[in-house]
Amino acid sequence: MTIGVATVSAAAVCAAGPTGAAPFTADKPGSGSSTGTGTVFMVNPVQSSGDQTLQDQKDAASAVPASAYTTVQLRNLDGSGNLVGKWAQIQSSTGTPAYSSTNTFNYNRKDDQFEQVMGYFWVNETQEYFQSLGFRSTLPGILEESFHVKINQYGGDNSYQTDKPFRIRLGKGGVDDAEDAEVIMHEYGHAVHADQVPGYGGSLDAGAIGESFGDYLAVTVGLNAADRYGWPVGAEEACPMDWDATSYTAAPHCIRRFDLNITVATRRNQVHYDGQIWSQALWEIRQGYGALGLSIEDWDTTYIDSQFDYAADTSFSDAAKATYQNALARDGQAAANLVKARFAARGITF
Repeated sequence: MTIGVATVSAAAVCAAGPTGAAPFTADKPGSGSSTGTGTVFMVNPVQSSGDQTLQDQKDAASAVPASAYTTVQLRNLDGSGNLVGKWAQIQSSTGTPAYSSTNTFNYNRKDDQFEQVMGYFWVNETQEYFQSLGFRSTLPGILEESFHVKINQYGGDNSYQTDKPFRIRLGKGGVDDAEDAEVIMHEYGHAVHADQVPGYGGSLDAGAIGESFGDYLAVTVGLNAADRYGWPVGAEEACPMDWDATSYTAAPHCIRRFDLNITVATRRNQVHYDGQIWSQALWEIRQGYGALGLSIEDWDTTYIDSQFDYAADTSFSDAAKATYQNALARDGQAAANLVKARFAARGITF
């Protein structure tokens, strides 16, 4: 599986579908409310339970314990009774579109609508995390639009992002990709890069950084949500997409890792593999910020804000330098020294 192929319109993996939202339930009464409830996974069943033996079993409800689910608030809905809102919209799906005149969306994984709820909740959650860091208030906004999410619209075991308009397509095969929140957020991360830097991804290093950022974003937002809502975290933190990866990896299941100790000298010139070089630096800086009396949110703000200064075809070196400069300006010399040292440990110098 190659989660995270970022594309633009002319280079999409497959032909783009219609750009407008499907007219799901125009003849039905709306909810009249911007807030509802729905059932989702607490990121994913492997992360919350730590159970590495879980398997897809063809979407069987019995394959995942009830303890993996939680009821959440669905915010910023448009009041139509559909999963459409200020920051996300389920544009189309192979299944019957979820609809509720009371904004109540409770399903389990045997239902197509469950993945639709996952898509809506986790895109909205990611946007709300950005805004909690100051993006859209003290910092420039990111993806300030109702973001299109297509569920099970790609027949292979892959997902990808396109722009013009921005959207993500979440595939099926093995564990359906929209069942794992980290897959959803990884793909949203590609759209973040494209919004911050139009045309982003024009070099091998830029592509690797894009894959790394998608992985890091998925983990940091998922862990923030777990802390925010009091959810358990039973699996390794530095191990994205562990539920999706059960279909094609040995335990402990991870699509990629943040602790492989690979460097520029041992890169393979493959964006997914090489992105783990950048990911380890990000993860170690995240840990080091705490030792400096700074928070994870401080680091996430600094790092995400620095991406506005990346070139579309950035190199590892230039992107690391931009990150260092933003850390220096925002968080001080000790933080900037940490950033420089952790990138240097991966063979990235400037």
